[in-house]
Amino acid sequence: MVPERIRQGATRPEIAPALFRLLAEAALSRAALDACGAPVALVDAASPSRPLSYVNRAFEGFFGYRAAEALGRTPAALLFPGDVTAETLFVMPDARLQLRASRKDGTHALVDVAVDPLRGSDGRVTHWVLAFCGRSDLEALRAQD
Repeated sequence: MVPERIRQGATRPEIAPALFRLLAEAALSRAALDACGAPVALVDAASPSRPLSYVNRAFEGFFGYRAAEALGRTPAALLFPGDVTAETLFVMPDARLQLRASRKDGTHALVDVAVDPLRGSDGRVTHWVLAFCGRSDLEALRAQD
């Protein structure tokens, strides 16, 4: 039997307010990440291969990979082929690395990579956040001095 409030067209917040709030917060977080000007990626820590599970628009613009091309691939294989392994990226929590990244067009960029864990309510790492900052322009200016 369907509860009366559902048959009368109750709104979603009335049915499951906690779930509705959680979904709204998730949508807001995703919108904020998409609007962020810095390239950001999320890595699935639950999978042994540690694939990319999210990239923002700045990531797509900086590296040249559309989300559909990047998702499911490992950051090591996509951006640092032959140079960096997953163990290098995720061995130290709160790591700050300076690396040479490969772009889709074959060019390379010097990047600072901040690697930070996201933890679930049980304390386990569920995802890794990779935030990138391009250093190529800064290094070019230094070379001019």
